[in-house]
Amino acid sequence: MAKAQRILIVEDDEDIQELLSYNLELEGYKVDKVASGDKALQRVQADPPNMILLDLMLPGIGGLDVCRRLKEDVRTRNIPVVMVTAKGEEADVVTGLELGADDYVSKPFRPRELVARVKAVLRRGSRAAADNQAVVEIGGLRIDPGRREVQVKGKRVDLTFTEFEVLRFLAQRPGWVFTRYQIVDAVRGENYPVTDRSVDVQIVGLRKKLGRAASCIETVRGIGYRFRDSE
Repeated sequence: MAKAQRILIVEDDEDIQELLSYNLELEGYKVDKVASGDKALQRVQADPPNMILLDLMLPGIGGLDVCRRLKEDVRTRNIPVVMVTAKGEEADVVTGLELGADDYVSKPFRPRELVARVKAVLRRGSRAAADNQAVVEIGGLRIDPGRREVQVKGKRVDLTFTEFEVLRFLAQRPGWVFTRYQIVDAVRGENYPVTDRSVDVQIVGLRKKLGRAASCIETVRGIGYRFRDSE
């Protein structure tokens, strides 16, 4: 029998802590709980978990600083982090994603949604080492990085260099939320300048060219974009 994956919950609200713990344990995960950023860092160093659910508003070291320290440390940078945020913290969500957090869940959340997010992030982690040249097919859309070719329902779609790079970047991590600055950093080149504002223009152009397959690119309000996770 496979060993149960362990999730560290970093949350100072006991009711939310118990709600998270109860629903994750129902799904077969092993759960550890701490109530502060300081204790979270100590626990992760002593016994690294498979994932961290991280509240942003914490006593002592705040959630964003915890995320920053984890992602700066070579020993912990690959541990998936899902932020648990209150509404109205969009700026913090953007910062967290740019620090390296993998996803976020807004309070109040539905337990089923939370569990689904956890499963999705763990699943993505298991396939993160996949070849970046792998062909992506979803909803009639086919992206072939090796041939630099995109097809919708078998019909080739002509994209600009930047449009293709944006699409490929998003498609390599289905379900991941990327900020505009992350997209800029990933696709800009010496001869192809891209800015955070022009990312929106590229997305508009992509959606027009992809037609019915345009729904694969989802807007995350106040944050950025993601490629729809078919699973």
